Formats: sequence, C-alpha cells, structure tokens
Amino acid sequence: MTGGVVARPHVAERLAKLIQQPTVSAERETRGDAPFEALIALLPELYPLVHRELSLERVGPSGLLYRWAGVSAQHPLVLMAHYDVVPVDLTDDWTHPPFAGVVEDGWVYGRGALDDKGPLVVVLEAVENLVAAGFTPARDVYLSFGGDEEVFGASAEAAAALLAERGIEPWLVVDEGGAVVDAPLPFVRGQAAMIGVGEKGILTLRLTARADGGHASAPPPLTAVGRVARAVHRLTPGTFRPRVPRAISRMLRLLADRTPGPARLLYRALAAAPPVTARVLAAMGGEPAAMVRTTVAATMQSGGTADNVLPSQASATINLRIALGETVESTVRRVRRRIADPEVAVEIVSGDEPSPETSVDGPQFALLAEALGVSHPEAAAVPYVMMAATDSRAFHRRFPAVFRFAPLEMSAAQRAAIHGVDERVEIAALERGERFHRELIQRLQ
Repeated sequence: MTGGVVARPHVAERLAKLIQQPTVSAERETRGDAPFEALIALLPELYPLVHRELSLERVGPSGLLYRWAGVSAQHPLVLMAHYDVVPVDLTDDWTHPPFAGVVEDGWVYGRGALDDKGPLVVVLEAVENLVAAGFTPARDVYLSFGGDEEVFGASAEAAAALLAERGIEPWLVVDEGGAVVDAPLPFVRGQAAMIGVGEKGILTLRLTARADGGHASAPPPLTAVGRVARAVHRLTPGTFRPRVPRAISRMLRLLADRTPGPARLLYRALAAAPPVTARVLAAMGGEPAAMVRTTVAATMQSGGTADNVLPSQASATINLRIALGETVESTVRRVRRRIADPEVAVEIVSGDEPSPETSVDGPQFALLAEALGVSHPEAAAVPYVMMAATDSRAFHRRFPAVFRFAPLEMSAAQRAAIHGVDERVEIAALERGERFHRELIQRLQ
C-alpha cells in the first residue's frame, strides 16, 4: 500500500522544534498565548503540503481542525492529538532541559515527546508524505488537534460539537491512549499494541463538614476536620465492586496465546470467568485493580486558620475514575452510602461519564490491526480499557467508533516519564508511527 510514498527524513528535528515551544496549558495565564501561537505558526513551515492541501479551522479556545477532502465526504476518519503539555519542575534531574528539544543518540528528549507532540507529529508526517505522493484518501480525513487537553479539553469538545452540528459522523476516531509495549502482563512474551476501546469517567467531589469554632483547648468529640477525615477514611479501595468489561476478557484471551507454560492456562481460565477475574485483579491492587473498578483518591484537604483554633468548616477533594458500566449518579450514591454521615455534604465539582465500550468486531478495529501488521508486524492488536482521560471523550459522547492508541513503542521507563522526568521518544519509533498512520489512511475504503 506504500508504493510511490517516500517518508521525509529529519522527523526528529521537526518534533524537537515543537517541543521547544513551552505550550503548558496549566500555566497559560502566566506564560501567555505566545508559545501556543508560536507553535501554530511553526506548523506551516514544517508541513507546507498539509497546509496547502488541507483546509484549517480554529475551533474552541485553542483547537485546530484540518480537513483533507477525500473521494467521499461521508463517514470520515478523524485522527486526534494535542499540542499542550503539563508543567515541569525545573529542580528535577532532567538529562536535558525539558524544553530544549534535544536530539541525541537516536532519541528526542523533552516535555511532550510522548504526550502528545510525538503522536501529533507522526500524524502530520504521514499526511505530508501522502500529499507529496499525490494521494487522495477514499474518505475525508480530519485532523483534530487540541491545545488544552491537559486542562479539560474544551477545544476537543468544540470540534466534536462542530462536526455533529454539520451532520458529520466519523466512521473511525483515533486518539492517544495505548501504545506498543513489551510484555503487558506477567509471563506474556513479545509486543502488544494496546488499543483503548473505552476510558473511565472522571469525577471530582468535595466533601465538606461544618461545626462550631472555638479554642482548640476544649475540642468537641468530633471536629469538622475529624468528621471529614473520618469520611475520607471510609472511602477505602474496596468502596466499589470490581467488574470486568468485555475488552479485558478479550485482552486476556489474546495475551494467553503469547504466554508459555501454565500461565497460558491461567489467562485462558480468567478470560472465561469474568467474576473471578474481577476479584483477582482487584486483589492485585495498582493498575490491575484500576482496570476493573472505580478508584477513589483523596487529593486535597483544607480547614482552619491557626494551630490553636477549631475550624468552623473543613473540606477534602476526592478524585474518582469511574469504571465502565457505572455512572456519575451511581458513583455519588455509593460515596454517600459509604460515608454514612448526613453531616458531610457531598458536592460534585466536575464529572464526565465513562465511555461506552467500542466494539472490536467491526471493520474499524480490523483496519487498525491491518495497519499495525505493516508498521509493527510483531505486535498483536489487543483491546483494553484506559484509566486516564483523553480528548476523545468529547467524541465518544457523540460517535460510536472511538479508539485510543498512539502507534509508538513505549517501555515501562518511558511510560513512567510521561508527566515525569526525562520524557523521550526513539526516532525509530516515530518512523514506525508515521508508517502506521500512512497505512491506515491508504487502506480506507
């Protein structure tokens, strides 16, 4: 499918230039718009054919929506990414400054290399190379790039709403999410391309208690701080019952085929018995437990004005990631029942429902697997459920076929560096990522 298409060299240098723009959305008020506008102005220089052939609209606070006209305008492909990044702590021990965009020994270093400027670049590289070869896609192709994903994604919401208003229903939406990883579970051999077929919802709650203030020398049996602390303590990891989405059972079946010895039988047995699987993964804690149940974590607390004064009010902020199959409403009800204290007010600060689970039995997932067969022939296409949130949640509320996958190899150390120190991507991974998107676009029918 790649006849006549030649990938341009120097992809690393182009990514490095984007990394050098400190597009930290959480610091936009202090940094201003200049880094964002500088990056947007840089794109036509780096991708001149994209900007000659595709139309571009600016949507929402900082969204870029490109349209590449295909043979048919019906049911297009939407490729998503975001160009904003999270803050850095300059006192951390980075090998290279986080916004230097250093290219060294086959790697590109810097904030955004993986999340999400690297995935954005491989999309643009593929389109630039295909346009250069005179290729026209079978369907319209939209590129939806947000500049505020790390701060709730208003631009993606605007892009999805705009398409819906125009009566445009994408056939396939692909955003960041899973990656190509080694040994995704213990005893599994080889690579797996982890494709997110759903993502958990997000809910932020504020717990508040009030009480009489006064001098700390004569405290009541339960202060406002104590009441809130007790409520937080009652929200244990077991607050929510575990459940196994279909994608997890399918993931276990597929990975069993790549697992030698007795572990193969174990994974097959778990795939066939979702209730048992739910209990096993929940007992493991950490990421396995987070895959199968709603998680709850206290992230902030406040109350009091002095060390010897009883506060009249105390509060705690709770962050929950809602499992597929549950809702914001059912989650709040469960929290209230678990706290079991009418004197603690439970307020919804913000909430997004979990996504529906995209089917893996349709032609869209098959197309992703076909493209992977060329770009990453050793990697099996494996569905899973994402625990983090992406811009694609704005699309899954409206459109049925949404997948979350960045076609880059990421080691465990690299994944740990996302939002952390020494974020980096291998140049060879960028080249294979471009090949994936090129194949995906060429194989559209």
